Amino acid sequence: MRAARLIKMVLLLQDRPSMTAAQLAAELEVSERTVTRDALALSEAGVPVYAVRGRAGGYRLVGGYRTRLTGLARGEAEALFLSGLPGALRDMGLEDAASAARLKVSAALLPSLRDAHESAARRFHLDAPGWYQEPETPELLASVAEAVWDDRRVSARYRRGDGGEVERELEPYGLVLKAGVWYVCARAGSSFRTYRVDRFASVAVGGERFDRDPDFDLPVFWEERSAEFARSLLRTEVVVRLSAAGARRLPYVTDRAAAEEALAAGTAEAGRVRVVLRVESEEVAFGQLLGLGPEAEVLAPGTLRERFAEAARGLAELYE
Repeated sequence: MRAARLIKMVLLLQDRPSMTAAQLAAELEVSERTVTRDALALSEAGVPVYAVRGRAGGYRLVGGYRTRLTGLARGEAEALFLSGLPGALRDMGLEDAASAARLKVSAALLPSLRDAHESAARRFHLDAPGWYQEPETPELLASVAEAVWDDRRVSARYRRGDGGEVERELEPYGLVLKAGVWYVCARAGSSFRTYRVDRFASVAVGGERFDRDPDFDLPVFWEERSAEFARSLLRTEVVVRLSAAGARRLPYVTDRAAAEEALAAGTAEAGRVRVVLRVESEEVAFGQLLGLGPEAEVLAPGTLRERFAEAARGLAELYE
């Protein structure tokens, strides 16, 4: 623990011309007295750290000193590639590894490039969660992430959508953060499946590692499964006659892929375009198509058309 702290202190001083005891204590999460003792230990070990007293004082390295302690550990290198996702790193318990990796990379750069990470952070930020919802970190995310990073099998209890629980032996291949929700893509038996991390009731990380399938591609797998899932939700068809304005707006009020597919197969009818649109349910279709107002006329099913007629009568009475 202390050795890692001493290395970090050297890297910090190598990255900056001078740091006060208070600044070092804040970065290292120790007391100023501990900083003083660590500086003395480094000096005795041959690292040219010296203290300058006064208002502009602080701890410094003798000019030109460069440490060779910049090699990245595997975990630090992996975390560095996720450094644009600070919230995700924190949730997975990798924040310290990423911080150490950034310091090592910064220490290895030329002085003129050492502010590159700050420059990038001032210009780009990724906010993964969707609007109108507070992101929640699943309680067992850190355990799942540990298994993913280390290729370890897990024994888990998983809550299904109907409320029941099942036991699963999983080989977790990868984590995906989608609109604020964490998913793990894992092999269960001979097939790959996707599980919501917040539905795990328990996760026990085993000591046995599994051999990863070299052909598994996480982005490709996720794209295919998410597309399948989206299609599986669209179980109902409605027939709609759209004006030109309604046709332009349709992809913005319902599933875009379903809308584009319906418009591509649409036929001209009574000066409008007649489409067969796949939707999740009549209830969902009512809420979506209502936003198109008079630019959309529902033709079928009859129950949905009657519901729109009732809504139209109600609006007419309201605005008379």
